[in-house]
Amino acid sequence: MSDVTDDHLNLSLALEHGDSDARWAFGTGFEDPLHGVDTAVPDTVDPAELAAHCLALGDDALVEAQRLAQWCTLAPELEEEVALANIGLDLLGQARMLYARAGQVDGTGRSEDRYAYFRDAADFRNVRLAELPNGDFAFSITRLLVLSCWRLAVFQRLAAAAQDPVLKAIAGKGVNELAYHRQFAADWTVRLGDGTEESHRRMRAALTAVAPYLAELFESRPGFGVDPADVREETLAVLRQVLDAAGLEPPEAETLPGGGRTGDHTEHLAPLLAELQSVARAHPEATW
Repeated sequence: MSDVTDDHLNLSLALEHGDSDARWAFGTGFEDPLHGVDTAVPDTVDPAELAAHCLALGDDALVEAQRLAQWCTLAPELEEEVALANIGLDLLGQARMLYARAGQVDGTGRSEDRYAYFRDAADFRNVRLAELPNGDFAFSITRLLVLSCWRLAVFQRLAAAAQDPVLKAIAGKGVNELAYHRQFAADWTVRLGDGTEESHRRMRAALTAVAPYLAELFESRPGFGVDPADVREETLAVLRQVLDAAGLEPPEAETLPGGGRTGDHTEHLAPLLAELQSVARAHPEATW
């Protein structure tokens, strides 16, 4: 990795967040982001659409958090293991708040635990990229880069203009977290892409594996709060910036049909959920 320069390792992706003292390693705010927020659903918001939006974003976060948790005791370095665990905890926190909001507005009153532990794979609405097996470190970093670039773009729009004040507050808290997730993944993408011949090869392989799932992130969904199609160009532009710095080519591949937003998942989601849900389903009324 002798060719890696300081410029490469200090990509300017976080410039817009550079004045913040928040760091993912120490949490990004310990105050309740929903304190004082009006929880009434505005007249201009369809509760069913709001619940669906919260559920989809919550499922993305929960499933990716579970994949990151699987790196515990397996990451290449202790520092990276702690970092991946902290990123997973950030996403888990986002999932909890989004599930709670979905339960408030969908008329069922379901708790965050009911959403996380007592739904089957076909009921989840996460994008399929989040549920793929971890693969090697290069693949997990590539997936984290793609998902954090895309999710940050979505959350920035929600934080600025979401009609629901609760979703707006959740997104506002998540923006700083996601900015550091993206920076972490970008730094490692450059380090590996511009590293050894072997690390470069693995990053190319990871990009090839991720490519068929990219288009699903940007499928237009009117009434979804933020139309994912609107963040396509911004997300791809950031990815190109990182890949250029890493000496990697943007991936190209045919898009896979179907999508997790309609419950059409890969064979990998059900085993992941079985692991996640095993204790809660074995002892459904248990308390600590």
